[in-house]
Amino acid sequence: MERAQEPTADDPAERPAATETEPAQPPGTPRPDPAERLTAHRTGPAEQRLAEATGPPMRLVAETTDPAERPAAEAPGLAERTAAGTAVPAGRSAAGTGEPAERLVVRTAGSAGRPVVGQGKGGSVRRLTGGRSEAVERSAVPEIDLELLVHGVGGSTPEKMLGDPRTVRITGDDTAAVFRRAVDVDAESRPGDYGDRPVPEAYVWCNLTSGNASRALWLLLLPFMVVNLAHWMRPAAQDRPRTVRFYGLLVRLAGLTLTVLLVAAACEVALDLAAWQCAGITACARRHSWLDFLSPSGSAGGWWSAPGRRLALAALVPTALTGLLWYLSHRTWSAYESTRPLAHDAEPGHTSLGSPGFWYGRRLVARLRAAHTTAGLLTVAAAVLAPAAAFDRRAGGPAVLDAAGWLLSAVLAALAFAAVWVVCRRGRSENLLDQELDRRLVRRLPLGALALLVLVALYAGWSRPGWRSVGRLAGDPAFGGLVLAQGVLVIVLGAVAHDLHRRLPDPRAAMRGLGGPAVALLACALGGVISGGVAQRVSDWLDGTGTSIAGPPVLLTWQASAIPPVLVVLLAAVAWLSWRTSRLGHAERAAVGLDHAGEPDDTARTRRIAGVRAMAALTDRTPLLVTVLCAATLVLGAGALVGALATGETPDAAADRTYALVHGAAQASQALGSWLVGLGFILFVTWGRRAYKDAAARRTIGILWDVGTFWPRAAHPFAPPCYAERAVPDLTWRMDTWTRRTGGRLVISGHSQGSVLAAAAAWQLTPSVRKRVALLTYGSPLERLYGRWFPAHFGPAELGSLHREVACWRNLYRLTDPIGGPVRIADGDGPAVDHTPLKDPLAYGRTPEHPLPAPILGHSDYQADPAFAEERERLLARLRPELPGQRPQPAG
Repeated sequence: MERAQEPTADDPAERPAATETEPAQPPGTPRPDPAERLTAHRTGPAEQRLAEATGPPMRLVAETTDPAERPAAEAPGLAERTAAGTAVPAGRSAAGTGEPAERLVVRTAGSAGRPVVGQGKGGSVRRLTGGRSEAVERSAVPEIDLELLVHGVGGSTPEKMLGDPRTVRITGDDTAAVFRRAVDVDAESRPGDYGDRPVPEAYVWCNLTSGNASRALWLLLLPFMVVNLAHWMRPAAQDRPRTVRFYGLLVRLAGLTLTVLLVAAACEVALDLAAWQCAGITACARRHSWLDFLSPSGSAGGWWSAPGRRLALAALVPTALTGLLWYLSHRTWSAYESTRPLAHDAEPGHTSLGSPGFWYGRRLVARLRAAHTTAGLLTVAAAVLAPAAAFDRRAGGPAVLDAAGWLLSAVLAALAFAAVWVVCRRGRSENLLDQELDRRLVRRLPLGALALLVLVALYAGWSRPGWRSVGRLAGDPAFGGLVLAQGVLVIVLGAVAHDLHRRLPDPRAAMRGLGGPAVALLACALGGVISGGVAQRVSDWLDGTGTSIAGPPVLLTWQASAIPPVLVVLLAAVAWLSWRTSRLGHAERAAVGLDHAGEPDDTARTRRIAGVRAMAALTDRTPLLVTVLCAATLVLGAGALVGALATGETPDAAADRTYALVHGAAQASQALGSWLVGLGFILFVTWGRRAYKDAAARRTIGILWDVGTFWPRAAHPFAPPCYAERAVPDLTWRMDTWTRRTGGRLVISGHSQGSVLAAAAAWQLTPSVRKRVALLTYGSPLERLYGRWFPAHFGPAELGSLHREVACWRNLYRLTDPIGGPVRIADGDGPAVDHTPLKDPLAYGRTPEHPLPAPILGHSDYQADPAFAEERERLLARLRPELPGQRPQPAG
């Protein structure tokens, strides 16, 4: 169907030709049949003037304009003439019938032939002459093209993306917005000025990950972010909904154990090491004057010196930490998960990223936040309640306090069961836009846990004559149980992932489908190492001599001691990869020489290009490095748990009765592990302080989150927020409204992580709009990273479906790019997606076009390559609708 537009009503030169199709009829004169009127040759004055300008006689044919495809906003102020000759607004139905309006298109009669298209300002004329049929289409508002640019990791500025210092924000806010050059703001009103180029727009989303100073606090959430990634790394599954739900349940439970572990570590530092051990020993309290008022000797038996009251006061620290986590989650939940995506119906058999509710996890995050906040507060309550209840249960203890202890323990167990039930009860609802919030549950569960904590503090603060703080609190069983539970969850998760991968194998999947369990293991290990290392370092700081206090639980010391062996294994793997990279660099030199055959040889230049290619190839060996790291972590973590439970002593003390070499290694590992974690913690805090004050440092942290926080919070509510839950709806709304309003063609150009956002946004479009959008990706990790690590969402089938569903797709990459790569779609539908690898550098030596040595661009500046503009033009050309052929006319 040809597309034609009527001239504007305010153009006096064109109005008669567009409207005077026949002389006015006297009242009462019957109108001819519309079909006859539309096929009859016109000889009125308007047609005569048009014939003089265009040549042979003409006839009018009807063109139906579907309101769904060409909305009224497409050409404001224009009118269409129906078959009955009545002018109706553009996009309206004729005579109120609800049928699409029919538009008049002027054509010349003649034999069939192929049109030659000529474009002019203010209209287009398509004509065939010299014995061929001639088709003339006058369009007052030519179609306009749009290129929507989406930047990648690390962010960018609209000035840099658009290549103009004068840019204007046309929609959006300070967090994420769409910009245009100042000269392009009113481009839709001047389409004739853009006949040979698209209007460039830039979507800037970098402030979603590296905006204000509070982003520095996201460093606290690193283990939670890692475990959340495990949820999305499951293997592809077909007709296995129960197994998929069970996989998600296991990851959510692992995330819950991480929250309990972090709060328990804070309890260990504040309650056990400081309030119970150091404040209860005169020598330790004297070294730290801020503990004098808690010490029985320093305060001369003051009110706060009672063990229960010291614990209740120290409980403010882990309680504040839990409150901080709740605050960060609630604040980001209000800003990110509150963005509603474009409403559309679910498409059967479509990828999950195109589901209506995929980017709207508001209900699940609210439920998980309530459950995890409750678990954190209950952990603090248990740490305060356990020693007081144990003292009351001794023989001869007060019966009232003993009963109160039992009652509080029962309530704590009931609330803990409720928190676990909330985590297990409901997962993600992606097939619909779930807008319920479970307000009662979200409010009452954490408030109930907080009320219980207050009651426990009052219970522990009750006077108990003869109660003294001796030794450690009961931390060994608690931490041992947590580590054991995490190990069981990871092993079962591995079995489930293996079963899914075995039933639907994907040779490109990282670690043969075990990427999710491996990442979950690393998250648990990271949480354990941080907990153990911080506890050991605080213990060393409180007890300078190492003799006055008992120190942290033995298991935490064992975990900190495992850090040096893990680093040794990791360094060995890195050394092997370095050797392999060096060999690959030597092999690449020959390939570089072939790529630049016939040019003068430059050995240093060749070596440098080959080295960059070899370094870029390291990305493909990441699964091997993760496998080695996970294997070492699993073995050493299991050994730490067995050693702590079997000996009940620190590694140094347990190895004291063995060989001198073993004892020396254990002693060195324990001391070095403590100092390494201490150093890491100091660097961690320093980096956070710098990021709080320095925008550039926040941008660096933002790069980490660009990759780690693309996915919604499905397993842990305290993970950094998912920026894609704002960015994907932004892009979807922009593409949908612009194409419907203007009827123009759109190319969305995504670089690096922006290409992932572009693909996700294209999946969220309705099929009719998706077919009017072209996709241009460059430096894209869609297959190289996301396709391998997230095969259920970016696997070969999903990328192949995206290729078939968009109008057209082209992907550019370089061999020197460590992030981007080919998407490897070979479904045979249409032209290939992948361009041949772009040359990098653009010139090997000095040339007239490049008199100075051309840089090796790697992952950046794809627009500098001429292939970028060429491929964009090809995509726009493929989007242009073809002119339909003439219907054969009867002879005579």
